Amino acid sequence: MSNKLIVIGGGAAGFFCAVNAARMHPDLEVLLLEKSSKLLSKVKVSGGGRCNTTHACFEIGDLVRKYPRGQQFLKKSFHWFNTKDTIEWFDERGVHLKTEPDGRMFPDTNDSQTIINCLLQEADKYQVKVVLQTEIVSVIANKDEFQLISANGKTFTTQWLCVATGGYPKATMFEWLTNLGHQIENPVPSLFTFNLPKHPITSLMGVSVEGAQVKINGTKLQEVGPLLITHWGMSGPVVLKLSAWGARQLAEAGYQCQITVNWVPDYHENSLRESWHGIRNELSAQKIVNRNPFGLPVRLWVYFLETAGIQLESRWADLGSKDQNKLIQILTGQVFQVNGKTTFKEEFVTCGGIKLSEIDANTMMSKKISNLYFAGEVMDVDGITGGFNFQNAWTSGFIAAKSIGQKA
Repeated sequence: MSNKLIVIGGGAAGFFCAVNAARMHPDLEVLLLEKSSKLLSKVKVSGGGRCNTTHACFEIGDLVRKYPRGQQFLKKSFHWFNTKDTIEWFDERGVHLKTEPDGRMFPDTNDSQTIINCLLQEADKYQVKVVLQTEIVSVIANKDEFQLISANGKTFTTQWLCVATGGYPKATMFEWLTNLGHQIENPVPSLFTFNLPKHPITSLMGVSVEGAQVKINGTKLQEVGPLLITHWGMSGPVVLKLSAWGARQLAEAGYQCQITVNWVPDYHENSLRESWHGIRNELSAQKIVNRNPFGLPVRLWVYFLETAGIQLESRWADLGSKDQNKLIQILTGQVFQVNGKTTFKEEFVTCGGIKLSEIDANTMMSKKISNLYFAGEVMDVDGITGGFNFQNAWTSGFIAAKSIGQKA
C-alpha cells in the first residue's frame, strides 16, 4: 500500500498540514480535498482582504487567554508551534509580517493574496495534489486504512487522514465524524454583532469610538475596546470579543440580553461626578455642543446631549444638576436591549466541534482512532478576533503534519 495522507479541507489548517507534511516527509503522497471550488477563502477575506495572519502575543500564558474555548489544550500545543514560529515560517518563505498598534499582524504587502500565494507555492513545490469540489460524506476506518466516500460517489483510500474542514454551524453536519465514534460539543456562532432593532443610536451608523466598555448585564462578561455603531446595532472588536466569550450563554438566551455601555471607560459614574466640577469650570463660557472634553465623535456627543434633554446652545456654566446627572449616567452606563445577532461574515467562527478530550494536543491525533488527525476549527477551539483563530490553524496543522511525518 502506498504511503499516503489525505487532508480534508482547503482552508488555513488543512493547507498548512498538507504542505508541511509533504515537505517534512518527501516519501509521503499528499492529497488535499476541498468541497468548494475555492481554496483558502477565509484567508482571502480576513482582515478586510489583508489577512490578519496572527497576533503579536508571544507568551504562551497570555496567548491561551485569547481563546474562550481550548485553553488547557492549547497550552500544550503552543509549546510545539506558536506565534514566533508562524512569523519565522512565513519569513523563511519571503513573507514578512508587520505588527499594527493593536497587536494584529498582517503581511507587509497588506494583501491576503501574499499568504495564499505562499501556501500555493509550497503545495506546488512539494507536489501536494489538490482536488476541488469534492465533499467527503462518509469515512470508514478499517484496520490499516481509511476509506473516504465523496458526495459524487468517488472513493479514496489512505493510510493517514487529517480532518480540517473548519467549523460546522449545525450538529447534524458532524454526523460523518460522530459515526466514527467521536463526540462533539454542540456548535454555536462565536463572532457576531449585536442587533438593536429600531434604537435611535443606529441613525449614527458608521460612527466609531476608540474605547468603550461593554458589559452583558447579569453576567461577569465585560470588555473594553473599539466600538462601531452600525445600521443594525453595535459591532467592532469590543462586541466581537464579548460575543466570543459569551457564545454559549447568549445562544441559550436566544440572543436577547441587556448590555451597559460606558462610553468613557477612564471614568465610572462616581469618578466622573467628582471630576465634573473641574470640567465645568474650565469650559464654563463655552457652548456645550462645541466643547466635548472626552474626545467623542461630534455626532455621538450631540446624540448624548439630545438624549439627556440638554439644549444644544446652552453653555457649560448653565448646565443644571438634573441635566448634568442624566448626561453622566448616559456617558458611564447607557443601557441597551440586544435583540438578535448578525453574523460578522468576514470573521465567521463557530465554537463547538470535536471534543478536545478525544484529541492528543501534542500530536493532533485522535485518541480513539489511530492515524486520524484533526486541525483547525473542526475541534472545539476558538479564539477572539485579532488573528488568534488563524494561529490555532497554523499550530494544529503544523503539529499534525509533524506527527504524521514522524510516524509515516
